[in-house]
This record gives sequence, C-alpha cells and structure tokens, in this order.
Amino acid sequence: MSRLIGQAQAAFVTDNQIEASAQPNAVPERDARDRLIVALNPPTVDDAHRLVGELIGTLIENRKQVFLDYKYYDIADTVGDATARAAKMGISFLTVHGESEIVSAAVAAKKGSGLKVLCVTVLTSLDSRGLRELFGRDVSVEALVRHRVSMALAAGCDGAVAAPADVAGIRGLAGPDFLIVTPGVRLQGESADDHKRAGTPAAAIAAGADYLVVGRPIINAPDVREAASRYIEEMQAAFDRRP
Repeated sequence: MSRLIGQAQAAFVTDNQIEASAQPNAVPERDARDRLIVALNPPTVDDAHRLVGELIGTLIENRKQVFLDYKYYDIADTVGDATARAAKMGISFLTVHGESEIVSAAVAAKKGSGLKVLCVTVLTSLDSRGLRELFGRDVSVEALVRHRVSMALAAGCDGAVAAPADVAGIRGLAGPDFLIVTPGVRLQGESADDHKRAGTPAAAIAAGADYLVVGRPIINAPDVREAASRYIEEMQAAFDRRP
C-alpha cells in the first residue's frame, strides 16, 4: 500500500496497489510509502485552478496529505494571511521564501495547526553561476544554504527544502528533528532535466533526507505505478540501512 505525497504544484496521492516491503507483514520504522512526494505540476492556468479547487479538497477530505510548494514570497502580512488560509484548509506542508520577517510571519500564522512550514534554501536548478547572476557577485551555494537554514531555525521553521548535495550539511547544522525535504532526485541513469544539483534517492536518504520530491520521472512515465514503485524500493532500502 502506497501513500505517495504530491505538491500543488503538488498533491499527495495514494495507490493501495504498490507494495514496498519485501516482508508483507513487517512495518518498517521509516516507511518509504509515506516519504515519497509526487509533484503534480499543472501545464495550464485552468488545470491549476482545477487542481486547487477540486483535487486538493478531495485529497484532504480523504485524509491524504497535501504539500503546497508555492514558495510564498511577498510582504510578511500577505504571506501570513496565505499561510493561515493553508493551515485552515488542512494542508500538511507549505514552502516559504524570503528574509526572516517573511519566514517568521508564516511560522506565526500556522500556530495551533498541523501545518509544517518549510524554508526554501537554494533551488536545485541553481549553481554557483546562477547565484552569481542573481546576486551580482560570487556566492557559495554551501554558504547560502547554511545561512538560509540558520535563519529558518531562528524563525522556528519545521524544516527546509534542499538539494541532495546539501542534506548532510543541513542535518549536521540543524539536528535530527529538523525536516529535510529533497527535490532534484533521480534514479541512476535517469535524466536530471533542469536540476543542476541532482542526486539519487539512496544518496539523499543516506545523507539524512526525510522526504523526497519526484515529478516528471513518475508522472510522465508510461506506467506511473511501476515508476513510483522503483523509487519506493530504492528509498526503503536506504531508510532500512540508516541508523
């Protein structure tokens, strides 16, 4: 039984036919079926409206988890209002961007709910060249990730979104309870698409990732179930090896 998570960009979806464990009666300590986030990226505005208006509500009504990967970035008051609405809807995860005032507003707005606020560190599509263009000077990816995570911790964020290569450093800085959600994940031999800092599921989990985000390799596959199963299998093996 699978409990795949997806974004709006993403909505978490379920397929009870996928089995991840080699021992049918065993329940692993970390169940990969609860840790795979399947990104649902709508191609048009109409599709986005349908996704938000219909699919997300249906998923929540059926007790599925929903991750809104909207990367909220606006003035603090606006971000706080948007976060409060997401919490009221029953959203499970939400991403925010921006400086500490914005992040703190999101954290304050979700209090008393089950919503987890995740701070965006550095997008997987950015490398040192991209950061140079963005900031107009040389910026280290590693230094910026550490800065963003330190800010998230100070603001009371539940976790962060980070590329596979950044996970180990974040885990060492933030400790075991800080959630790390990792996009830019591909099985060995698959195209990285536009991810400049991609990594395998096994490597990300070994470094300390809690959840993995996968979109195109699953949703564009001829057999979506089989594609998801391959990710779950590698994820479960990696979780089982982790202390």
